[in-house]
Amino acid sequence: MIIGIVGLPNCGKTTLFNALTRGNAEVASHAQIGTEPNVGAAIVPDPRIDRLSEIFNPKKTTYVSVQYIDLPGLPRGSVAEGAKVTEFLSRAREVDALVHVVRAFEDAAVPHPSGSVDTMRDLQDLEMELMLSDLGIIEKRLERIEADLKKGIERQKREIEKNIFARFKEALETEKPLRNLGVTPEEERLMRGYRFLTLQPMIVVLNISEDLIGSPDAQDLAARVNEKFHSNKTRIETVCAKVEMEIGELSGNDARLFMDDIGIKERAMDKLINTCYELLGLISFLTVGEDEVRAWTVSRGSSAARAGGAIHSDIERGFIKAEVVSYNDFIKAGSLAQARSKGTFRLEGKEYMVNDGDIVNFKFNV
Repeated sequence: MIIGIVGLPNCGKTTLFNALTRGNAEVASHAQIGTEPNVGAAIVPDPRIDRLSEIFNPKKTTYVSVQYIDLPGLPRGSVAEGAKVTEFLSRAREVDALVHVVRAFEDAAVPHPSGSVDTMRDLQDLEMELMLSDLGIIEKRLERIEADLKKGIERQKREIEKNIFARFKEALETEKPLRNLGVTPEEERLMRGYRFLTLQPMIVVLNISEDLIGSPDAQDLAARVNEKFHSNKTRIETVCAKVEMEIGELSGNDARLFMDDIGIKERAMDKLINTCYELLGLISFLTVGEDEVRAWTVSRGSSAARAGGAIHSDIERGFIKAEVVSYNDFIKAGSLAQARSKGTFRLEGKEYMVNDGDIVNFKFNV
């Protein structure tokens, strides 16, 4: 999974990136368009993997990892000016989801580019930049479609594309992001190669100050943002990136004590990962043994054969059966042998729909 972190300059993107990846990327108080994005990775914490590793004592324990790309701040008007944003836009189109960091804190040492903090304005400003980028692609594609139609090239296919692009263009011209359109699975399949930014799932992170953590004011702000920008592909989270970065620099026990002291129940890293999983429709299944205990990510609703393909294409191609037990049933039984005797460790066919937390052993032959 690749998550892109975007936002206007001085919103706290890089601070959040450092908190998520335990990194030390430079935090600048000025726009840095044209600079290389920061890239880092973080494991997805999973208590189930921790417990299974205690039981199996494997040679290796492997968690799911997430790659974060912290893109330079995109000032208002950048897309219209066309200056130094080409790389930004191309990198932003490579990700599976966008985390849009919006400034909701006051800090005289970090001046706001617009001279004042206005969360709703800033959120709309970056949305506008993304919409303008998508609109530019659509307008160019419509010109090419019209040329192909005049030449009689793939007329039926081009007419279908033209209708979809015309609908997208109308939405963007009325300042409506594509994720709010209710795009059908077929339309999304046809448009997948264009990687429209406003069609990607988005998590809006309201970057608040420490004194607003858990406050009614922060909750009210989140509610107002959710009311205005809600969609099936959008989620709202409230985080103090500065404090989260400080937590990331502490040891486990010290971090827990610090979190308890200031009223944080869940790390931003865990919160964002869980939200991304839910937004992208992902689950984790598990494999166990003396060599390795490991978590694997697949789309919700994946068949056993498709899940096997996440490990190796040979498993999907030569799939025979899958031995499956849920994590909870395994813990209750105490061992695979006991789970098998209770009937909870069972054989399933290739069409079995894998569930989150399933422990799976694949049988295949190629």
